[in-house]
Amino acid sequence: MVDRIENRTFDELQVGDSASIVRTLTHKDVELFAIMSGDVNPAHLDEAFAKSDMFHKIIAHGMWGGALISTVLGTQLPGPGTIYLAQSLNFHRPVGLGDTITVSVKVAEKFADKHRVRLACEATNQQGKLIIDGFAEVIAPTEKISRERVTLPEVKLLEKGRHFRSLIEKTRGLEPIRTAVVHPVNMHSLLVADEAAKARLIIPVLIGPEAKIRTAAAQAHLDLSAYEIIGTEHSHAAAALAVAMVKECKVNALMRGSIHTHELMQFADAPQGLRTARRMSHVFVVDVPSFPRPLFLTDAVVNFSPKLVEKSDIVQNAIQLAHALGLEIPKVALLSAQNHISPGLGSTLDAAVLCKMADRGQITGGVLDGPLSFDAAISAEASKTQGVVSSIAGQADILLVPDVEAGSILAKQLEYLADAQVAGLVIGGRVPIIIVSHRDDMIAHIAASAIALLLSHYEQSSIYKGADILTGMYGDTNQNPSA
Repeated sequence: MVDRIENRTFDELQVGDSASIVRTLTHKDVELFAIMSGDVNPAHLDEAFAKSDMFHKIIAHGMWGGALISTVLGTQLPGPGTIYLAQSLNFHRPVGLGDTITVSVKVAEKFADKHRVRLACEATNQQGKLIIDGFAEVIAPTEKISRERVTLPEVKLLEKGRHFRSLIEKTRGLEPIRTAVVHPVNMHSLLVADEAAKARLIIPVLIGPEAKIRTAAAQAHLDLSAYEIIGTEHSHAAAALAVAMVKECKVNALMRGSIHTHELMQFADAPQGLRTARRMSHVFVVDVPSFPRPLFLTDAVVNFSPKLVEKSDIVQNAIQLAHALGLEIPKVALLSAQNHISPGLGSTLDAAVLCKMADRGQITGGVLDGPLSFDAAISAEASKTQGVVSSIAGQADILLVPDVEAGSILAKQLEYLADAQVAGLVIGGRVPIIIVSHRDDMIAHIAASAIALLLSHYEQSSIYKGADILTGMYGDTNQNPSA
């Protein structure tokens, strides 16, 4: 049966006629009304503030109830064709989350002059207590209108950056880490370092050509007097000095400034650089607004075409990072183009071997499965449709891509098509390396610093067995067997 809305013309209306609707207030209602109106009064949106306010809880905007009165007038009584002239409202009680209100209008008077109608308006809550009352004056329609009810689009409220804000909140109370900012000779890298310092995530040590650093600071209107600056001749020298400072225990992290990632890695991943028993690898921590949790995407930057033993290190690094961020047993999806093993597709064979390595305790701390396609890894519905039987299908936390091309494409698709934000780090070395992108996505940059801080403190905690990463399965901290 087609749902229709139909009006009641001026001639059909009788004094005493009434109509009503019932609505229960949800948090989504409050947010949608705030977005539509621009009214971001914290009494409606900030739970901590609302508790200290006179009503001690989040309440609806007053005109949310007024809008529901308009709904009755425009869809029921008189209905389509009604022209609003005036409205008076008295607000008696607030509407809180979960309250159910009944909004009613009743014809009080009719005026033949210009077909005007005066209607009494009232809203009561689930206890029958009066919330709103008042009067509305309208011009009632004179022609009969009956239309199919318009189907409204589904509205999804996506809070951009919510996962990153949660990660940043986890750093409260932790001491910031001394961080060598390598070659910060442009405004963007200096602004990122400054914001991370203000958030008490890092203590920046600026390394690079001092004149260029100060010129960039002047352009950004930044005062660098609180920060240590170590002058070098060029970016190569800055990278070499930053690595040396790590080895001398003078800094606990690196941050890429205006230097290419691969130039920085030439020094960090050198035999006498920051290597441990594991191969260093890059992880994007991805905040997708429509996804219920952050995703770990690896490796989309450093290891171009990793072999099996390198992939095992990449997976172990990502698991370690997930532990540092609070995931006890992260689920690792080993991505490929298909969900079954095919001798002609190397990534499926690697996935099978990696799973067996996990079974034998050569990869620890997480649950691995693969090969899995991307959709099966993140969507339980997709995995069911495809007949995929997996303990992690639709629940993946970590996504291991076959190579850097697949990873880079996937990361950019998530950014530009899913409105995701990505925080990049290189891990698996002696210290985390924060990879600041050139995009003006400040919360992602701050989140990367927060992740580095959490990882650094985790590795130094008594719970973490530091020897695992320093000696690992290969024993020698100065060699990388997969290099």
